[in-house]
Amino acid sequence: MTPDHDAVDLTRALPPAFRFGVTGSAAQLEGGTDAGARTPSVWDLVAAVPGRTADGSTPAVAADHLTRLAEDVDLLRELHPDVWRTSVSWSRVQPGGRGPADPAGLAVYDRMVDAVLAAGVSPWLTLSHWDLPVELMEQGGWLVRATAEAFADYAELVTARLGDRVAGWFTFEAPVLHALYGYGVGIDAPGLTLFGGAFAAVHHQLLAHGWAAHRIRAVGGRVGVSNQHTSVDPASDAPLDRAAARWFAAFADRQATDALFCGRYPAAVLRTPGVEHDVVADGDLAAIAVPLDHYGVDWAGPTVVAAAPDNPSVPLTLVPHPAPHTTDSGLAVHPASLTRVLVDLHRRYPVLPPVVVSAGGAFSDRPAAAGAPTDAAGWVPDDDRTAHLRDHVRAVADAVAQGVDVAGYHHRSLLDGWEFADGFTQHYGLVRVDHRTQERTRRASFAAYRDLIAGHRSRR
Repeated sequence: MTPDHDAVDLTRALPPAFRFGVTGSAAQLEGGTDAGARTPSVWDLVAAVPGRTADGSTPAVAADHLTRLAEDVDLLRELHPDVWRTSVSWSRVQPGGRGPADPAGLAVYDRMVDAVLAAGVSPWLTLSHWDLPVELMEQGGWLVRATAEAFADYAELVTARLGDRVAGWFTFEAPVLHALYGYGVGIDAPGLTLFGGAFAAVHHQLLAHGWAAHRIRAVGGRVGVSNQHTSVDPASDAPLDRAAARWFAAFADRQATDALFCGRYPAAVLRTPGVEHDVVADGDLAAIAVPLDHYGVDWAGPTVVAAAPDNPSVPLTLVPHPAPHTTDSGLAVHPASLTRVLVDLHRRYPVLPPVVVSAGGAFSDRPAAAGAPTDAAGWVPDDDRTAHLRDHVRAVADAVAQGVDVAGYHHRSLLDGWEFADGFTQHYGLVRVDHRTQERTRRASFAAYRDLIAGHRSRR
């Protein structure tokens, strides 16, 4: 294939060792939730409650990825990214979250990893993407220390089996976001509304990360963790707005990174009503601050914060960003804010390892809706997604030019999947999936990303 000249130019500022990837996750793609010995996850139960997802859907089938693995690997072979990153279903490989591994469950990931390698793509795996086994939730979930202990054992089971073939590991996907949405405000599973009490869920996930990192390293694995990041600005120069923005930045952006790279939590977080300090035992912060091989930045877009003093429980509100464009879900599109976040991480944390933008992507189907016809070449047009992809890769290149060690960009996602509380109403895939028939159709952004990857590869 002759690389697109624009794609070559776009990646010229990126180092030769830079690696492009594409993502998925177990709950969003796999299906087969009742296959074999697998037990339910928290999302299996919560999604089954009427009204808990936007369209009433569940992850029971999702994108039927396990059944259609060969077809999806063919898509990977055609796209030819450097990395395919998905997650492991804890409930599938260790039903109930404790005890021996299920051989059939582990064999699912054996086949998956081997198929991806055979396609010339490097597999990366995330150990937890929000789908905790229900049995562990019944014992307290991430609010209790025992779950962190169980996670370290689970990590050892998985990495002992797959570690010889998996190039990179993430322990968790966006643990602060999971704690906030699942334990703080109840939007996601398990649906608790503890607000400040969700700090325990943050801490125990980070503690589990630290303990698991040692198990992963024992088999020679390269380990990291991803967190969602956003740029944060006050709605005005008013003191209350500025104070609200400082608190939000500490809670949403620095809660994990201060612990990971400085061995402490932000003081503003510890002052939050409902935070229980005694969940942090002696030695915990040292365990969390284990050196990492890579750090994942899930890009959430920019955030503008205003004070809301009349709301005693959450005295702030998020207001629209002035960016001229938004995604189809209403998120502001402002690539320069990604550059700003990457540069800030680089300057704030001297021990920051190489960064991977671990979930760059957007729900931006325009000009074509999910059910729109293909063009003459058989592609689904999606100009906004293509522009979003290219503009954010440029933003990464701008950060590299300012000295940030960015090792890769993983696009969210290969396929339209089941998007947790949003069900099937939002579409992030380079490949459209008709969830009634499971038919796959490439979007134009698939070709754009393929050419961008090939352009960079031609320079190595």
